[in-house]
Amino acid sequence: MTRILILGANGRIAKLVRPRLLAETADQLTLYLRHAERLQPGDTQRETIIDGSVADGEKLRQALVGQDVVYANLNGDVASLARILVPAMLQAHVQRLIWVTGSGLYHETPEPFGSWVEETVGHAAKENTRQAAKLIESSELDYTLIRAAFMTDDPQVDYELTQKGEPFRGTMVSRASIADLIMKMVANPTWAERASLGIAQPGTENGLAQIKRRLRGE
Repeated sequence: MTRILILGANGRIAKLVRPRLLAETADQLTLYLRHAERLQPGDTQRETIIDGSVADGEKLRQALVGQDVVYANLNGDVASLARILVPAMLQAHVQRLIWVTGSGLYHETPEPFGSWVEETVGHAAKENTRQAAKLIESSELDYTLIRAAFMTDDPQVDYELTQKGEPFRGTMVSRASIADLIMKMVANPTWAERASLGIAQPGTENGLAQIKRRLRGE
């Protein structure tokens, strides 16, 4: 039995991970999010819900006590959140962190997709995610960064991984695929420790035009 703290538990990927954890494992879940009333009641024997922000360092430290794994599903000023989370985890002696972010942390995404992501997300926002990644990678945590391509709500699980230092392959990936990767990490916590994994659907290298059509609702 693993004790898992999910930060940003109302996120779209987290809402796929949560039912799978309940159905496929005996793990204990702590669901940490702002406005906790947004979550539907689940398994009261295995789930604890905490209404809080990661920016609230004291509440976060209390939530970290006794946890084995932290899965962070965050947005906004993630660099500031990482500055709070990393020392709080070390203080609580929680080593394992799974951190979901986007592709392009190392300018590893081939063109024209790489420039499109930078422009669409915004350079300042991308730099913020890069700062967060540097904080995590320079820490003593057993982290895994998941660098995701453009995320879709397609139900299929179909993905390939690339390592840091390799060109990113693909342009899109389903959230169901990212959830599946997280499930594998929870099942084998030492796998991909201190790694940064790119994730995308195979065969989508030339998918930018399709992404643009999706965004236009076509």
